[in-house]
Amino acid sequence: MKEEFLQFIWKHGLFIKNDLRTTDGKTIEVISTGQPNSDSGPDFFNARIRINETTWAGNIEIHQKSSDWYLHKHDTDAAYNNVILHVVELHDKPVRIKNQEVPTVKINYPDSILKNYEQLLRSEQWIPCEEKLNEVDPFVLRFWFSSLMTSRLQAKTGDILAILKQNKNNWNETFYQLLSRNFGMKTNALPFELLAKSLPLPVLSKHKNNLFQIEALFFGQSGLLNESLLGDDYFLSLRKEYSYLYKKYGLSAIESHLWKFMRLRPINFPTIRIAQLAMLIHHSSALFSRILESDEPEQLQKLFEVQASEYWDTHYRFNKPSEESKPKTLGKTAFNNLVINTISPLLFVYGDQHQNQEMKDRAMSLLEKLEPESNQIIRKWNELGIESISAFETQALLQLKNNYCNYKKCLNCQLGAKIITSATQSATNN
Repeated sequence: MKEEFLQFIWKHGLFIKNDLRTTDGKTIEVISTGQPNSDSGPDFFNARIRINETTWAGNIEIHQKSSDWYLHKHDTDAAYNNVILHVVELHDKPVRIKNQEVPTVKINYPDSILKNYEQLLRSEQWIPCEEKLNEVDPFVLRFWFSSLMTSRLQAKTGDILAILKQNKNNWNETFYQLLSRNFGMKTNALPFELLAKSLPLPVLSKHKNNLFQIEALFFGQSGLLNESLLGDDYFLSLRKEYSYLYKKYGLSAIESHLWKFMRLRPINFPTIRIAQLAMLIHHSSALFSRILESDEPEQLQKLFEVQASEYWDTHYRFNKPSEESKPKTLGKTAFNNLVINTISPLLFVYGDQHQNQEMKDRAMSLLEKLEPESNQIIRKWNELGIESISAFETQALLQLKNNYCNYKKCLNCQLGAKIITSATQSATNN
């Protein structure tokens, strides 16, 4: 059995505790199993055990076989010198530290635990515990949502900090680039990010009061003005204005082939999203600072109540009039996506970097106040009886599915742990 499973047994105290002894016959009482260690070094820190009449405090190392100690070269690693107990499933070789034999215990556990775990590993359902999910108290999952959400936000921290470093700790430029990336949603996230990086915020700020020039800069830098030599008056005027601005600032456009239109609803075409982003830059003032001061989604939404300029009422692409005339506003779904994927993660990182717990809590609170998302994964959770009441919960469920269920990390999942350990408590105390 894998060490990960034995670590799970030890962490939750699921081993049979009756007449627990070292391999040389000394009695053992486990006072505290210690704290799991996810980094290099022993598996558990700060454990407390009593061997015969002596109480020891230190670290625990767990292996399938005691000889694995040497296989993993712990005998040459000083980090393992403070191991007070070696926990194994099979004892095949004594272990020594500085000529002193390390106390070793061979643990046993109820067969039902292994059986439950193996059933989850063999499952071919959408999630491993699909057939047993109804046996778990829903409160277990609700209680775990906060931890899942914290993990999800922390997972995004690295990317944000990398961009912040590239921007020399300029939060406004970083926010602008992350916001732009999310205007492209998943399909056009990369070209939107490249577009923002090719067009620095200080350049846009110089033309903030002139929407047409901002549009010329954005569409020119997108490369979409190079797709045709001919076009309507708006298209040709943009290209003429851009030809002056790109020389003035020494700009270099990205390649137009990066943009994707296929299989997108017209309202999500990159042309529409670029026009909406241009309008947001035109209307906004100190946008990131105002976001830092906003507590409610309603306050934020007012900052993002923008629509593309009049030309786009009758167009989805350049030079191709549509049959209908309809203002292209930034809808609620798009706004919610921006909060979930840009604003909340950035507030979380900003709070973390400034040691501001209130800001980190606000990042969570915003998600709790947004309506739940609707996508394929969330709809499947609904079918299984797990219905969400907020974006906070749908994000947690996405984290659970994508980072635990897909990899069958049932030992690290609170739902999996409940199923694996069901009906075992009395057995471990006998």
